[in-house]
Amino acid sequence: MAVIDISSGALSVTASTAGGVLLGFWLEEDGARVPLLRPAVPEDGALGSSCYPLVPFGNRVRDNRFTFEGREHVLTPNTAWDPLYLHGEGWQAEWSVADRGPAHIAMRFSHAGGDTPYTYEARQELALEDGALRMTLSVENRGDMRLPFGLGWHPFFPMTPTTTLHAPAARLWTEAEGFLPGEPILPPAELDFSTPSSLPERWVNNGLEGWSGEAIIAWPERATKLAISADPLFKHAFLFVSDTAFDPSYRRDYFCFEPMSHLANGHNLPDLGGLVPLDPGQRLTGSILLRPEGL
Repeated sequence: MAVIDISSGALSVTASTAGGVLLGFWLEEDGARVPLLRPAVPEDGALGSSCYPLVPFGNRVRDNRFTFEGREHVLTPNTAWDPLYLHGEGWQAEWSVADRGPAHIAMRFSHAGGDTPYTYEARQELALEDGALRMTLSVENRGDMRLPFGLGWHPFFPMTPTTTLHAPAARLWTEAEGFLPGEPILPPAELDFSTPSSLPERWVNNGLEGWSGEAIIAWPERATKLAISADPLFKHAFLFVSDTAFDPSYRRDYFCFEPMSHLANGHNLPDLGGLVPLDPGQRLTGSILLRPEGL
C-alpha cells in the first residue's frame, strides 16, 4: 500500500492505493484547512475513506444474479455484513501507481474471475488543475464475452447544521427491502433538490434518476461551496444519509452524493438502467470535476 499526497495552489489531496481511495481533499484558506470531503478514518478501510471508486459497476444486484444476452450470471457476496455483492471490486483491491506528479496521480488494477463474471482493467486519475479536482475513471473489458459495465464514485461529504445540496433530478427511486431500489417516483418535497435544500434528519438511501450532472454542496458557516460537474455519462446519482440504527457511531457529520453512470440494479432493468454493454477490448471512461468556491 502507498499513500500519496498531491497539491496545487490552495488545494491538496491524499490518496491510497489500498482501494484506490481518497483519504482527504482540502482547501487552504486564510490559514485554515477546509475539508471538502470527509477526512478519512484509515482504520475503517474504504468505508472510512473520503471517497472510493465504483467499478465495474456500483451498488447492488437483486438476488445476486442477472441474465444478459441469454446467459445467466451469478455474483458472490463480497462483504461479511451484506448478503448482496456490493460496489464492484475496486474499493477492495490494491491498485498500482501508473503515473504521478506533484499535482496528479494515476492508479490502475486488473481483475479476473472470482466473485463476478467480469474480467477487466480499471484506471483512475486524480488531477488538481485550474483550482479544481478532476477525477477520471475508466474500465476496459478484458474478458472473452460482452457484459454491461458501469462507473461511479462514492464520496463522503462533510455535513454541518447548515449544509445544503442542490442537485436537480427527474425522478427518485424508493427503497425496498435489502437496501434495493423499489420504484421510480417524482421526488417528494424533502428529497427534491432542484433548489438548495437541507438533508433530511433521517435515514436516506435513494437513487436519483435523470440527474442534471450539476450539483452544489454549500457550507454557509464555512463560507464555502463545492460545485460538482459530471460528464454526460453520469446521468444518475445516489444519495445516502446514515443513522445510528445502521451505524451506532454516526453523528450526522457526513452524507454521500454518488455520481453514477447507471441505476442500482440496472442489470435487471429492461434498458440496463444506464449500464453500457462492452465487447472484449472496449472501454468506458468518464470524469467529474469538483471545484470549491466562496459563498
